[in-house]
Amino acid sequence: MWETYGTMLAPERRVSMVSFNTTAFLWINASARPPVWLLDLAWFAAQTLVLAAPLLLVGGWLWRTRAPRAALVHAALAALLGLMINQGIGLLWFEPRPFMLGLGHQFLAHGADNSFPSDHLTVIWGTAFSLLFHKGWRKAGFALALMGLPVAWARVYLGVHWPLDMLGAAMVASGSALLLWPWHGALRFATRLMNRVYRRIAQPLIARHWIEA
Repeated sequence: MWETYGTMLAPERRVSMVSFNTTAFLWINASARPPVWLLDLAWFAAQTLVLAAPLLLVGGWLWRTRAPRAALVHAALAALLGLMINQGIGLLWFEPRPFMLGLGHQFLAHGADNSFPSDHLTVIWGTAFSLLFHKGWRKAGFALALMGLPVAWARVYLGVHWPLDMLGAAMVASGSALLLWPWHGALRFATRLMNRVYRRIAQPLIARHWIEA
């Protein structure tokens, strides 16, 4: 496991990281016969809570205009950038998932693809961390960031991720949000363009006061 770290980390540090990752995974991962209610809860967190990020962005755009929409553009781009960074990391090395190594118990169907970092958590925290930069959206960003915690737990509990995959997702998400933050002018310009297109397309609904202008 983590063979490519051989050229990146000292042997003793590599062994320590692998040992920590494995120990933490086995501690969090579900037992062979977990309670059905806990499995259902974990499945909901692992598969469904990620939808909170796009729903927040869409809902915020349509129904909350008192706070700047540029924050939503920042958050959406940070999530997309995070996913692109994850793809780049996957090209540099392949990290097998626990079930690919026969470790622990798997209760969620998943392809045998790269494990590090977690895409689900990158989307949630990339969105959340970006919103924390913007006045008017910080409460929503903080709530979304907290929502990422059960997602992180659930994907390890169900056997499809390592604990360090979640740390990697946090680093990528925060890095993406920080990288885009200095581009205030570009974000505002993109928001103005999107507003024009949105108002032209959605004018009938705006006129009926179903959504905000």
